[in-house]
Amino acid sequence: MTGFARAADPSRPLRVVQVGAGAMGQAWIRTLAGSADVELVGVADLDLGRAEETARAAGGGVQAGVSLAELLASAEPDAVVNVTVPAAHSAVSIEALFAGLPVLCEKPAAPTLAEALVQVAAAEAAGQLLMISQSRRYFAALAEFRRRVQELGTVGLLTTGFFRGPRFGGFRDEMAQPLLVDMAIHAFDAARYLLDAEPVSVTCESWNPAWSWYRGDAAATATFRFDDGTRYVYTGSWCAEGLETSWNGEWRASGPAGAATWDGEDHVASSVGGASHVPPGREEQIAGALAEFVTALRTGEEPSGTIARNVRSLAMVEAAVRSAETGERVDIGALLEQAHRDALAQAVPEPVRARLESRGTPRMAGEAVTS
Repeated sequence: MTGFARAADPSRPLRVVQVGAGAMGQAWIRTLAGSADVELVGVADLDLGRAEETARAAGGGVQAGVSLAELLASAEPDAVVNVTVPAAHSAVSIEALFAGLPVLCEKPAAPTLAEALVQVAAAEAAGQLLMISQSRRYFAALAEFRRRVQELGTVGLLTTGFFRGPRFGGFRDEMAQPLLVDMAIHAFDAARYLLDAEPVSVTCESWNPAWSWYRGDAAATATFRFDDGTRYVYTGSWCAEGLETSWNGEWRASGPAGAATWDGEDHVASSVGGASHVPPGREEQIAGALAEFVTALRTGEEPSGTIARNVRSLAMVEAAVRSAETGERVDIGALLEQAHRDALAQAVPEPVRARLESRGTPRMAGEAVTS
């Protein structure tokens, strides 16, 4: 998007209301507390007791409520951090945008690509920034791996192996595709960042191992074709116990000048540059997303995670799920066009509909959303 409103007074911290105080919400509360660039002024959660407990722990007169609307007038925020469950992301973000507030929202932007396109149009219609926190883009080692990958020439094959066995409980345990929808988007988004290219199609198979504690498919293999000819292969399991990989997975790229690897932590190696250990950056993971959000509002510079630029990462997820369900290769451009038609079929405010009609789909508009 372009032309979003900048922060009115860059000399003071941004006043932030956080919506959602669950497990991920607590991580965000700690991150907000550790930043000199923001001031937490309100916490909203459907569980009022949890919101009040979180607000008390945060201190400093932080207000609590059951909804964003309840806090808008009294807390007078400058921005909203949306850490609700994915099904609530669209409603909360759009409410905030049309209240004149920029939003930093946890991934995924929405459960469906059509809802994400509605959010793109809503942000443009409201003239506000909606940024998605793809927190695993913010690693110094990932940036170094990207540099090593670019030294290889046009990559022929990029792979990720992801094997973890977390026992979250809650909504993830009940999802139909917990690995692809809730976790794989991090790797898919990183692949776009590393290759500086866009996905064209995917074939994917997903399944649920017999010992899995998830209701839906906790394992998958997906092969994406990118517009520069690169194949990206993701293989992962969210019920893998023993010899776990990093949360970032293990990566390997192969190109005409050799290969490059990243262990998902601090070790990067390549045929061209040898091996090195990369120390953590000053602001990584969600702290990195917050820092980029604040910088964007201070400077007007478009961040990497704007909703419009995040759409193709979400499209990779939806395409992989569609392929897993049908057993067929899915064309991502066609999927985006169908999502645009589905978005227009939704009941949305007239300014949002007008933007949807005028902007078309990313494929139709030739929109650049790579970095």
